[in-house]
Amino acid sequence: MAAILADLPQLMAVAVVDAVSGMSLASHSNSPSINPDTAAAYNTEVVKQKQKAMTALKLSGETIEDILITLTNQLHLIKLSTSGTKFIYLVVNMRDTNLAVAREVLRANAECLN
Repeated sequence: MAAILADLPQLMAVAVVDAVSGMSLASHSNSPSINPDTAAAYNTEVVKQKQKAMTALKLSGETIEDILITLTNQLHLIKLSTSGTKFIYLVVNMRDTNLAVAREVLRANAECLN
């Protein structure tokens, strides 16, 4: 988590989440309006529903790399670990953060989750 905060000091919120239970293992918020622990639980459902959709579509051999949700002013990124048991949830202001940089920071840090 410290590496993400160092690489993206302008982030709005971040959480490392257990993908099975939805429990936040670590979290941080720079925005009083975003509770990353609550968001972690809801975003666990996003991950589970996408996995169900992939099964229904018979997308065998495919795994979720990341999920991007674009809001009016914010980017919400979900980056799964290679094992799929944990994910990093990140919220950034789209005017303050380059999407490619945010994805690279998440990729580098997701490797440490396994």
